[in-house]
Amino acid sequence: MRRTKGFTLIELMVVVTIVAILAAVAIPILQGRIDASKWSEGKAGCGTIATALRAYAAEKSSLGTYPPALSVLGLTPSDLHGTYFTIANYSIPACQFTKGADPEMTFTVRCDNSGTAIKTPTAVQLNQAGNWTEIP
Repeated sequence: MRRTKGFTLIELMVVVTIVAILAAVAIPILQGRIDASKWSEGKAGCGTIATALRAYAAEKSSLGTYPPALSVLGLTPSDLHGTYFTIANYSIPACQFTKGADPEMTFTVRCDNSGTAIKTPTAVQLNQAGNWTEIP
């Protein structure tokens, strides 16, 4: 009887099935991690805007309610242009400065996923306390 070295078709099919099952489990997990890493760029842009808001309020401390345009804060499109997000993805839905209040300044900076390949969340928001909110 002749003895050959190698794997049988059944053994190869079992290995392929195991790899397919592992891939079916791992791909959704990895996709979530990829989206989270993309959102880190958006969050960095929100942090840049928050810093610019604080600097603007320190210079012009007699302001009331205002949602300043990003250009008023001194931000240009290239300041917020990244791989996944552009200046069009950012907004300041609310901003209030009250001298003598605690805190004197309250704001919300928002970054949405429009025009990106990111599925969830649809937006993230940063407030003056540094708290993040994900909007589904």
